[in-house]
Amino acid sequence: MAAALIVQVLSVAFGLSLVFQQADGWSAAHATYYGGSDAQGTNNGACGYANVFSLGYGTMTAALSAPLFNNGKACGACYQIQCAGDSACHSNVITVTATNLCPQGSYGGWCDSPKVHFDLAQPAFNQIANLVAGHVSLEYEKVNCARSGGIRFYVQGHTYFIQVLVYNVAGAGDVTAVSIKGSNTGWISMTNAWGQNWQTGTVLDGQALSFMVTTSDGRTVTSNNVAGSNWQYGQTFEGSQF
Repeated sequence: MAAALIVQVLSVAFGLSLVFQQADGWSAAHATYYGGSDAQGTNNGACGYANVFSLGYGTMTAALSAPLFNNGKACGACYQIQCAGDSACHSNVITVTATNLCPQGSYGGWCDSPKVHFDLAQPAFNQIANLVAGHVSLEYEKVNCARSGGIRFYVQGHTYFIQVLVYNVAGAGDVTAVSIKGSNTGWISMTNAWGQNWQTGTVLDGQALSFMVTTSDGRTVTSNNVAGSNWQYGQTFEGSQF
């Protein structure tokens, strides 16, 4: 723990928050909060989750600074966090889902690179520390996500452009690759548009749809024929789960 304390002192002295893996598996970071007491202000974030409540993520969510957000690759990942070394800390250990980006230039500069920062939904912050603190140090580690039901696929777009929001992913949670297959095609690799929105220009109207999802731990799950041939844009379909 001596090395961890040295890094934390350097962080305070130079305004940095380095990704430091402590001996017990936890890493050092900082936290603030946003979104209001009901967390309604956490909707419509950079991961593409228009409504974190209807999508099942609730109030235990976080906007990550750029080093953690990793251009959206962390969307859907889960982190166990606990407040550390502050008089405002509670003893709770909670799990939050990455649903948004805390951008460069945010209030206080806490999310400016290369800082590692969690801007928590206000109810989540309140679980680990007194709100009056506003900002606390914390420890975190990436953990597997527990989800109810199967992976969800929200299909948007039009005939020549299909965009699919992939959410409610268990296990690693953060999706690294998605493929789609029509009943008359082979597997088609989709391109990541932004957040967890994946797209293709292949025409698949009138075909049953299957999906193949790969997460950051290298695991892949296939959901066959989750959408019948009469599917419509704007519908959500439930597939298999990790």
